[in-house]
Amino acid sequence: MAVRPIRLFGDPVLRSAADPIGRIDAAVHGLVADLIDTVRVPGRAGVAAPQIGVGLRAFSYNVDGVIGYVLNPELVEVRGDPEAVDEGCLSVPGFGFPRRRHPWARVVGIDLDGAAVDLSGDGLLAQALQHECDHLDGRLFIEGLDPEIKREAMRAVRQADWFARP
Repeated sequence: MAVRPIRLFGDPVLRSAADPIGRIDAAVHGLVADLIDTVRVPGRAGVAAPQIGVGLRAFSYNVDGVIGYVLNPELVEVRGDPEAVDEGCLSVPGFGFPRRRHPWARVVGIDLDGAAVDLSGDGLLAQALQHECDHLDGRLFIEGLDPEIKREAMRAVRQADWFARP
């Protein structure tokens, strides 16, 4: 289908919880194709539907050469004490900050055929699963930063040339 433009910090779609996908129709098939095409761009580990302007619970991932998607994902399990990992976001381009994430995560959902998907892993996959599920709940990674780092991050974002000023 198409590589879709990424919505940037400040876009209201990024701050709203995404709706569950009901009927899997041609539009949902098109959404998945666009999510897959959009995550294939080098340097991308995940893309949530709200990041391409669609308020539905779906994301794609591209970790260690494995590309896939999950519909109606729910983060059902995390393991290990949260650790600070460098994290960035396509919706906050050009920035990375230390963000605490659990070292292991598990997501369940469905695929385009309605079959169960059970996806788990550690490292970058665990980070991506938590990050993308946050997007679907209307949260950006900046919100989970330690307070001092969050202040620094917000100051930097407000000075970025892409930031839309009122």
